[in-house]
Amino acid sequence: MQTLIHCALLLLLPLPLLGLIGKVKAWCAGRAGAPLLQPLHDVVKLLRKGAVYSTTTSWLFAAGPIIALASALVAGLLVPLADSVVPIAFFGDIFVFAALLGLGRFFTMTAALDTGSAFEGMGASREAAFAALTEPALLLCLLIVGLPARCASFASAFSALHGDGAIANPVLVLAALAFGVVLLAETARVPVDDPNTHLELTMIHEVMVLDHSGPDLAFILYGYALKLFVLGAVLVHIALPIRFDGSWTAIAIFVAAQAAVSVVIGLIESTMARLRLPRVPQLLIGATVMAALGLAVMLSVGRP
Repeated sequence: MQTLIHCALLLLLPLPLLGLIGKVKAWCAGRAGAPLLQPLHDVVKLLRKGAVYSTTTSWLFAAGPIIALASALVAGLLVPLADSVVPIAFFGDIFVFAALLGLGRFFTMTAALDTGSAFEGMGASREAAFAALTEPALLLCLLIVGLPARCASFASAFSALHGDGAIANPVLVLAALAFGVVLLAETARVPVDDPNTHLELTMIHEVMVLDHSGPDLAFILYGYALKLFVLGAVLVHIALPIRFDGSWTAIAIFVAAQAAVSVVIGLIESTMARLRLPRVPQLLIGATVMAALGLAVMLSVGRP
């Protein structure tokens, strides 16, 4: 039953939460905005269409969206949602989680490079550069999560964190802030990237998927929503000092917390502009410094 609830949350919530971000941005702009289920309608519409492939592309172009979606799905099976029980758990799954994020990014960049387009190559190079600055902060945050339990497994790590969350622990406050920056960078949101921009010279993620269409574009959109949801789940577990036991109350709290993450992202995108490209590395390095400071404090006191 717990596995079924986990899979249901993983498969059903990402697209409505993505729609909530758009709804919040529309409300801040004084508009009604698209329905919450608009991303779901977009995915269904794209699945009904055919895909167009250039004669210059190889199997890598078609494999990129599939592998990116599959890596996001598997990563979602490793991270606890409203329960400490996960469908897949083993020692070291924290690092497999980080590797899966890198795998999806790698094949997305490879598919972009496979088109031979200068614009998509530019986006892939920017993605690689910013990913190199994001991954240290991600790994440091995961170390902060895993050290209290002395186990590189999400299930054990989050069980050790519950009851001693970010509200009462400055180390987890730093980890939550750093991981929030990682979430924005990994999902190409403002201030790192603007998912709604149409200016090729400023695009990062969106320029890499310009040549995808039909089911391939549907896989990219769904995989993107899954990635946002899974990273949001990790952030919720770091920030909330609540024991998620799989009860209906825990499920409701988890869904509300994920909705709050979407609302905060929508507010950030409504109140600030995308940073200039030279400023983005400074933001990412700042997140790494925050995570490193939190890890240093944790090691100095001997526990989180």
